[in-house]
Amino acid sequence: MPTTAPIDLFTSALRFHRDGGVRAAERQMTGSDADGAWQVATFRVETDADVHADYWEMHPEADEAVCCLTGGVRLAFRPTVPGGTEDVVRLAAGNAVVVPRGRWHRLELDAPSDLMSITLRHGTRLEERT
Repeated sequence: MPTTAPIDLFTSALRFHRDGGVRAAERQMTGSDADGAWQVATFRVETDADVHADYWEMHPEADEAVCCLTGGVRLAFRPTVPGGTEDVVRLAAGNAVVVPRGRWHRLELDAPSDLMSITLRHGTRLEERT
């Protein structure tokens, strides 16, 4: 029988498995497992370095919900055509945006923030911003 102890969401993630199980686990930026588990992860961030602002991120197997719980962030989408401009969405506390599957994106902070992301991490890729 599972224990019913509190889970610190700022140090652990919740992984929702296809078999219906939910387990606390180490947070992952990329996923190497193919079990199809979705990850809910919460982050306290204070600088752009905390949100990998210099890297593009992409999830090839699922959309991602990016939720701003406190503070404020800018979510930038990489241009889809050469020479295009980034599309930027500002998120204030209590706002979220859905990043489409396969869409390259990155974050920058407007203020120290608490963020939550929900996605399937398997196959996630990072690319340095040039």
